Formats: sequence, structure tokens, C-alpha cells
Amino acid sequence: MKVLLELLRIILIFGIAGTIISAIVNGIYINLGVTQYGWLGSIAILLLLFVWYRNKLQFSGWYSGKGKEKLPKMVSQTLIMCSLFLLGVPPVLSMLQTVFHNRDSISWIEQE
Repeated sequence: MKVLLELLRIILIFGIAGTIISAIVNGIYINLGVTQYGWLGSIAILLLLFVWYRNKLQFSGWYSGKGKEKLPKMVSQTLIMCSLFLLGVPPVLSMLQTVFHNRDSISWIEQE
């Protein structure tokens, strides 16, 4: 029974916290003019929640069996860095897409 409660807890943490934080990040992206690649930010949020759960939250839940250990420090740092990278990629890709799209349309106009 405790395992099912812990699974429900994990689903709620990832579902509710992931939805709220992703909505905030997508709102920031919209304010920055990012219209594509917002899903990369959602993946970044899920990675951060995974690290947070494995390093902190799993020790405060209902499950008290074996296998409860923190992620190795290097793995945690790598996942956090990947997550931060993924959070920054959508605005950069959107800006590059805008720059190259404008450049192509200018060269098309000059050819006429």
C-alpha cells in the first residue's frame, strides 16, 4: 500500500509542479516572443523535478524500503546543467530562426 501511495505522490508532484512551472516558463517564452521549441523547457522542468525528487523528496515519502539513495553528485550536476541548457535553447533557436528568415527574405527582395 505504501508503494502505491508513493507512486501517487510522484505522479502528483511531477504532474502538478511540472504543469505549474512549465506554464510559468512558457509564459516567459511567450513574453520573449518564442513561438516554437517550448517543449524543450518542459523537458528541462521534468529533469529538474527528477533531480529534486531523487535527492530530497524520496526521503520524506511513505516508502521506506530499500533502494533509497541520492543521485551521485556528478549525475545531479550533469542533469542540472542539461536542464539549464534546455531552458535557454528555445529563445536562442527562435532568435536564430528570425534572423535567418529575415536574411532570406531580404536576399529574395534584392534579387527582384
